[in-house]
Amino acid sequence: MSGEMDALAIVNQLRDLAADPLNRRAIVEDHGCLPGLILFLDHTNPQVVYSALLAVRYLAECRANREKMKDELGMMLSLQNVMQKATSPGETKLLASEVYEILQAAGKEEAEQAEAAAASCRRKAQFFLGSTNKRAKTVVLHIEGLDDSARRGMCEEALLKIRGVISFTFQMAVKRCVVRIRSDLKAEALGTAINSTKVLTAQQVLKAEDGGERMVPFHEGEALAVEENTDIPDYLPEDESPSQDPDKAVTRVGAIGDGSGWLSTAANFLTRSFYW
Repeated sequence: MSGEMDALAIVNQLRDLAADPLNRRAIVEDHGCLPGLILFLDHTNPQVVYSALLAVRYLAECRANREKMKDELGMMLSLQNVMQKATSPGETKLLASEVYEILQAAGKEEAEQAEAAAASCRRKAQFFLGSTNKRAKTVVLHIEGLDDSARRGMCEEALLKIRGVISFTFQMAVKRCVVRIRSDLKAEALGTAINSTKVLTAQQVLKAEDGGERMVPFHEGEALAVEENTDIPDYLPEDESPSQDPDKAVTRVGAIGDGSGWLSTAANFLTRSFYW
């Protein structure tokens, strides 16, 4: 009799703890509490079983717990046993059925959320990469003289001064620069700015009719007046960037563990009292 009283006391403690939403994630993540509750579902004392079902029902209210609870060894089978057992009170069967349906639907919810996230990503990709974005265009440049970091810096400085340049990336191995510009900015303006360095010479890379590439030079007669950015911010050099010092990172650990002494006590009790 004392063994049943001990079981009822511990399952009631877990039930009361699970009633607090702040405790539900920690209980499910603990290595002893959830397996212990599953064992209580097969207990001979109906009060123990019902109290364990209440605890499991509380834990299932947290959506983040449901998938783990469903996959926990013995969980779904124990719930089915309670539902089908002839000696189970009607109220207990109804509660077990409710918990079973919640956990059974967890897998479907995860699949639906994953599909919705994938669809959202596809829509975003179409928005940014599709032909509907008419406010910007991409120009590919082949730049003779783009041989080292100093020449690259010279090219960056020239491009940054042009109003209408959105972004650019370099492919140093093939002397290429891919520039994203406003749709109303002409590619010749890029050539004018780069050629004005007197060190670099730019050509536009276009797709040929046969699927290959062809180079189109920017002639001097095509030089355009370039509208310059006058308010260019100063940038920190990479060796002075504050993000380069990982030793200064600060993180707080143990926030959950500091208040989880009761979980360890419950888990130790279950470990000493049962075999699983």
